[in-house]
Amino acid sequence: MSYDCYVAICNPLHYPLVMNLKKCHQLASGAWLGGMPVQVGQTWQIFSLHFCHSNQINHFFCDIPPILKLACGDTSVHEVSVYVVVILVGAVPFMLILVSYSKIIGTILRLPTAQGRTKAFSTCSSHLLVVVLFFGSASITYFRPTSSHSAGTDKLLSLFYTIVTPMFNPVIYSLRNQEVLAALRRLLLQT
Repeated sequence: MSYDCYVAICNPLHYPLVMNLKKCHQLASGAWLGGMPVQVGQTWQIFSLHFCHSNQINHFFCDIPPILKLACGDTSVHEVSVYVVVILVGAVPFMLILVSYSKIIGTILRLPTAQGRTKAFSTCSSHLLVVVLFFGSASITYFRPTSSHSAGTDKLLSLFYTIVTPMFNPVIYSLRNQEVLAALRRLLLQT
């Protein structure tokens, strides 16, 4: 999505050539296929652990940090591998998104008209908000030291990046529609 915004704003005349159907399929396939080795590796990692006590995790879903708390023995190697995966799969894409948005913002600020700047900012601001919500909550969850993890905080953060952020996606993207904004204003002014 950030690449789409980047091409649309920084190279608008090339947009139909660059963002064709083939490129969209390549980007989607790359995202899906790129995540598979990570998930297979994490699953193998969890299956290689030994568990001595309860098999019930104090969490909403089967996430790696709560499972590591249940494991017997030294899990430091597994914890380090979780950090490495988070850096590769989380921080690198986030940095690439930030680089593309810095170029987008630079291009927007050079636009000659205020109307053009407003339209360009509204095009990209919704995606940037979703990115910050998702990556922010996920990075807080996985970059914290294990000693500072509390079950309640972990549950809250996991709910945020697995339920709240995806739930807000349609709302955030719908607020760009003028008819939706007008209906929302009427609704808020009635109460």
